[in-house]
Amino acid sequence: MRATRGVTLTMNTMSYKTLHQAQGHLGWDNGIEPRVRVGSGESIAFEVVDASGGQITPESTAEAVGRMDSAKINPLTGPVYVDGAEPGDALVVELIAFEPSGWGWTALIPGFGLLADEFDTAYLHHSRYTSEAVAFAPGVRVPTRPFTGTIGVAPAESGRHSVIPPRRVGGNMDTRDLVAGSVLRLPVEVSGALLSVGDTHAAQGDGEVCGTAVETAMNVRLRVSVEKSAAPRFPQVWAPRHARPETTAAGTYITTGIGDDLMTAARDAVREMIDHIVATYGLTPELAYCLCSVAADLHISEVVDAPNWVVSAHLPLGVFA
Repeated sequence: MRATRGVTLTMNTMSYKTLHQAQGHLGWDNGIEPRVRVGSGESIAFEVVDASGGQITPESTAEAVGRMDSAKINPLTGPVYVDGAEPGDALVVELIAFEPSGWGWTALIPGFGLLADEFDTAYLHHSRYTSEAVAFAPGVRVPTRPFTGTIGVAPAESGRHSVIPPRRVGGNMDTRDLVAGSVLRLPVEVSGALLSVGDTHAAQGDGEVCGTAVETAMNVRLRVSVEKSAAPRFPQVWAPRHARPETTAAGTYITTGIGDDLMTAARDAVREMIDHIVATYGLTPELAYCLCSVAADLHISEVVDAPNWVVSAHLPLGVFA
């Protein structure tokens, strides 16, 4: 059992090579010494700190969001050297299990997020959750879907590279289908691949529109293997059926944005959804924006009928008790 920044994680990692939070780094860099070495087919357990790097705790207020050190954001646990992995190969990562901590946070960070120009004040929302649901707010329960927001291998380019943007070799993809049971294929660019994991989430909608999900510490267990000369051009995922659960009986509410720019259309779709949540369910605009980030999915509905395209935001109404 291990206490972690106000929460407790208990995954039994005795049968696996384990990387602890202290065995981490900030930024992608193929010059970082591997923390552990494994063979193709071996399993590894990672201890992952939340995206704030522990700067946000269960006792934090919005003031802590405003003074976060951006250099400590999105810490990674790793890297792992995988024997036999060479440039041109595919690193196959099977996600086996997640053990969440039970507490997470969602924030509006000034200057960050799809509507950053409209929500420019720091805001922090705490959530408690079980393996079944996130108690997001009174009357609002979001299904718990643990996944790792950041997972990738080292790029071939030398030097340190920011963790914030995703890359051809993976990284901060925030792809919510990377749940237990999913299989991720990454292109290897350096010997040993140098795999790292971070930014675990308890729940997130496609788009992560406010810039944060239900950010939380977790233990992550996975298995790695090497496929020779099989590197994809970009990361690829096979996801099991439970990664996208069926819509509940309550159905889905959909708002849209339509225009000649996909980003503008995405912003319009989210604005419309925020207005709908505020008017229908009485949440504040800030909390409605956070809910869109953790529960609503952005879809590109149409990109062929020039000059305008359609982006839609889908909110499963089952989140409202």
